[in-house]
Amino acid sequence: MKHMHFDQVPRQPVTVAGAERVAVRWLIAQDDGAPNFAMRRFELEPGGRTPHHIHAWEHEVYVLEGRGTVRCEGEEAEFQAGDFLYIAPGEEHCFVAGSDGAVAFLCLIPHPAPEN
Repeated sequence: MKHMHFDQVPRQPVTVAGAERVAVRWLIAQDDGAPNFAMRRFELEPGGRTPHHIHAWEHEVYVLEGRGTVRCEGEEAEFQAGDFLYIAPGEEHCFVAGSDGAVAFLCLIPHPAPEN
């Protein structure tokens, strides 16, 4: 069993092109013996964003704090703490934090997947 508080997991800046003021914490990963999924906590500073990208796996997202916008397949939707989102494989997407506060969300993805 793994049992920790999220702030005990190193915060790593996301350095992929297009990412701005965003970090990730790999809460549960293959190194922990998790055979199927990774759980990551993304933290966006006010006005921060993940890169606009596309890939072959799904995202399951739960918003922990803050408000922002998700851009997916040319559409935009606002989100807030308590919302959840499903991003299907092959949907181009990005997350943008509002300018008035930070955003934190959990993002679950299947293995294998890239490091960011």
